This record gives sequence, structure tokens and C-alpha cells, in this order.
Amino acid sequence: MHRHFIAVVLLAGVTIAPKVAQAATPFELKSVTVTLPDSDRMFPAGPGGDQINGNCLICHSASMVLNQPALRRKVWAAEVDKMIEIYKAPVPPQDVGAIVDYLVNLRGAR
Repeated sequence: MHRHFIAVVLLAGVTIAPKVAQAATPFELKSVTVTLPDSDRMFPAGPGGDQINGNCLICHSASMVLNQPALRRKVWAAEVDKMIEIYKAPVPPQDVGAIVDYLVNLRGAR
């Protein structure tokens, strides 16, 4: 029984050793360039337009938002919260309500 255990341990060591040696090999980081499409499209004028153009266009295009399906207020509010909490969008708290109102008025589910 003891010999069997030793054989298993030795086999495991032989199997794992090359993988450990590979992990110790340094890897190389390479810079990449990404070209994003240009867009000068803004959100249409209206109440909250300044807030949405000033905050949301920092990260993505108006088209990305305007091509979304019509959503209920609760869902738009959750999307705005996600942008702030998860993606760390630097949206001032005083602009959040105007942005949600704007999205509901423009792309709200009826």
C-alpha cells in the first residue's frame, strides 16, 4: 500500500513539474491599437439632452443607445446605475434623474 502511494506521488510530481516550469516562463505584454469608429452624432435636443450628451458620450456613441429597444423606466434606471456602478461612468448624482427621464421620453416602453 505504501509503495502504491509513493508511486502515485512520484507520478504526480513528474506530471506537474513541466507545467510548473512553463508557468515560471515569463510572458511578454504587447501594445495593441484599436481604432474605434468616429461618430459626431449627438442625442437629440430636449430636456436632459445636455446631461446625456455631456455624460454618456464620454464612453459610447449616441447610436449605441438610440438603437436599444424601448424599455420601461425601471429598466432604463437600472442601465444608468449599471453604467455608474459597474463601468464606473463618472456621472454626477444630480444628472442621473435627468438622464433617466430623457431616455424614458425618447426610448421608453409605452
